[in-house]
Amino acid sequence: MTELLFNIDDLPVPFKPGQTILEAAKAAGVFVPHLCHHPRLKPHGGCKLCTVVVNGRTQSACTYKVAAGQEVDIDTPELNAMRRSLVQLLFIEGNHFCPTCEKTGACELQALGYEYEMLSPHFAEFYPADREVDASHPDVLIDRNRCIMCERCVRASRDIDGKNVFGIAGRGGKATLAINSPTGKLADSDFAVTDSAAHICPVGAILVKRNGFATPIGERAYDAHPISDSVNVCEIAEEAK
Repeated sequence: MTELLFNIDDLPVPFKPGQTILEAAKAAGVFVPHLCHHPRLKPHGGCKLCTVVVNGRTQSACTYKVAAGQEVDIDTPELNAMRRSLVQLLFIEGNHFCPTCEKTGACELQALGYEYEMLSPHFAEFYPADREVDASHPDVLIDRNRCIMCERCVRASRDIDGKNVFGIAGRGGKATLAINSPTGKLADSDFAVTDSAAHICPVGAILVKRNGFATPIGERAYDAHPISDSVNVCEIAEEAK
């Protein structure tokens, strides 16, 4: 049987029918940055960090299917500059204080900032003042200051846990993570610390209580190695919690 091939940055890479570019690249050991994607969830195409160039046109690697003979550019100065700008925008749209965040060293957003040499926010900081912290649940803390609206928790609660605990309310700069409960508090929902949605956040927006700093800073997922050293980004971050 003839091996199916496409090209990543001018190098031939095998793929299986039905694979997305991100899946095929991951199988070949090629890093494609992403935040909203997770292997246990359906492709979302929201964060745009996985944007690549396919036959001269930009596409989302997490949703675009591979075809034989495709020419895919992943690691170019232009794409990496765009990714750095996207990461900068995510930082300035929330309140991300990495030195004091419990997720530091295991945060995918922070790790991508290092990966794309983000030396400053570049854009004016929003410092949103109306993002509430919900500490009502006995086992899980919600810190909306860190939320990047990737909707991993929304999709995990709906598609894996079957609970629909989370949702995104509002639009644009007023969008916020909403809780599906009579009071809008996590404690009044059927959320449990054993839910997949409790462990799928790429940043510090969902934190398990009484677990802070169980892994010391300096020994966390991205302390010793850059995020691009492994294509299994989501799995490594979860193991480090």
